[in-house]
Amino acid sequence: MSAATCPEPTPAERARSVLSAAGSLTVTTHGHRVELIGLHTVDAAARLLLQNPPDALPHTRLRSSGGTSIAAELAMAPHGDLAALVEFTDIAPVAVRERVRARLTLGGWLSALGPKALVFHPARAVLTEDDGTTIIGLDELTLASPDPLATHEAEMLARLDATHADTVAPLARLLPPRLQLGATCVRPLRLDRHGLVLRVETPDTHHDARLPFAAPAGHPGEAVRQFHLLLSQATARPRRRRLPTSQ
Repeated sequence: MSAATCPEPTPAERARSVLSAAGSLTVTTHGHRVELIGLHTVDAAARLLLQNPPDALPHTRLRSSGGTSIAAELAMAPHGDLAALVEFTDIAPVAVRERVRARLTLGGWLSALGPKALVFHPARAVLTEDDGTTIIGLDELTLASPDPLATHEAEMLARLDATHADTVAPLARLLPPRLQLGATCVRPLRLDRHGLVLRVETPDTHHDARLPFAAPAGHPGEAVRQFHLLLSQATARPRRRRLPTSQ
């Protein structure tokens, strides 16, 4: 299967996967810029519930460094809602060159949900990746679903990388010869229901290559079975040369 025909998640699905797996975000309004860690959830319509933690955690409250709160700014908003940007950074769980895989920015507005929480209503999303920037409309974002492996991806990639001599090294044989030439490091970069993406680094640059699964994986157990199929294909190929898999 050629790279052009390999199935992969749509930009909207990738955006929903970032939302699903992210542990932190940054909220920016006209008067505030605040980072929240572990204090948000996402509903089926891609709305974000932003929790205001207990007073014991003042460094993560919905407040700016000046001490005023976003809630106070919202209370003064003329129509009861507040324009805001919410930003996410998707970081590769494995140590690769240029670990930022994507940046997701949501534009929309905040409204109050009781005394201790805010709701962010997205209007559009902008997803920036290595191959460019995609603007995603609200309908497309809400209709998309996160990848079923999104919340398991970091752990699975870390385990794969930890056993690279038995996994990544053989899988590198499935790479096109032009990518193997001059490679100094091959690491697992991304995982979704359609396959595994390897990052191939050379002294001057890097390239990403997708190894497609034979069938989509609906849960981690199915992904493991698809890994084994890929490994069977890889070990059946003659070894051109040993590719380094770690720095």
